[in-house]
Amino acid sequence: MKIDFAPSDVPLARRFQTAAVLIWVFSFLALAPLCIVLFLFLLFTRFWLISVLYATWWFIDWDTPSRGGRKVPFLCEMRVWEYMRDYFPIKLVKTADLDPRQNYVLGFHPHGILVAGAFTNFCTEATGFSKLFPGMKSNLLMLPLWFRSPFFRDYIMSAGLVPSDKESASYLLQHKEGGNAVVIAVGGAPEALDARPGDYTVHLANKKGFIKFALEHGAHLVPTYSFGENEVFDQVENHRGTWLRYIQERLQSIMGISLPLFHARGVFQYSFGLMPYRKPINTVVGRPIKVEKKEKPTAEDLDNLHQLYMDELAQLFEEHKQNYGVLEDSHLMFQ
Repeated sequence: MKIDFAPSDVPLARRFQTAAVLIWVFSFLALAPLCIVLFLFLLFTRFWLISVLYATWWFIDWDTPSRGGRKVPFLCEMRVWEYMRDYFPIKLVKTADLDPRQNYVLGFHPHGILVAGAFTNFCTEATGFSKLFPGMKSNLLMLPLWFRSPFFRDYIMSAGLVPSDKESASYLLQHKEGGNAVVIAVGGAPEALDARPGDYTVHLANKKGFIKFALEHGAHLVPTYSFGENEVFDQVENHRGTWLRYIQERLQSIMGISLPLFHARGVFQYSFGLMPYRKPINTVVGRPIKVEKKEKPTAEDLDNLHQLYMDELAQLFEEHKQNYGVLEDSHLMFQ
């Protein structure tokens, strides 16, 4: 295979962009297990006190992730995230205002491989979330598994990530003064197995948990579609019915995380690697769907709101697809 190496005269700004994305990819794929190994390793060295003191802090701080986390604005505004934004580039597109007196549940679609659009738009200020939606604070939900890793839990909380369980999201939406936007990648880990260029499938047809959650708290629903999310990585063919898909789904059911076999480019060459392609991601935040609070919603309430949400998401996709290179005959598919 011929390797297409990057030219030696790449501008310094582009090198910084690549470095920023490399840090992010490393953090997503390897930092959590590395933190666990470091924590255990220190216990058997003369620096054992570091792990003991952290374990004490961890015990005291155990409930923080489920109580709004610990977002650090300074870290969210660091220049490194602007370099990451410009690598693709990533843009946040506003179609309607969000009332800061109200709480919202933003359904993010599609999940993609590494949710690059969700992280950049809602965990950093690189695309100007707080300026586009003044008075709003965003928190992205993430699998609770990642909050069980020492050191790593504090790192992801600093970006506004909180566990994707009912307790954590409820804490944010119980604030009557409003101003909280809980962002949920509705398709979750299973949807990542379908993430490949040109695919517009979202796992939503049987996803009603976030609908029930919004009804119970009276939080308005906001459909959000991230054009280009599936374009930044290729994935080994794993269509349903293949042995690879069977193994991936079995592992996902056991571990709670999916293991897509993805690839794209490298750091110093463009032929292979785990770095994403430089392809634009445009995350379009749709119009809010007003939700009346019902502490005990009926099955009919869930079905009606769920269908309305799917209709609004499909309409959002159709209204904006031609702006972002989607073919006219391509439509959103619900799985």
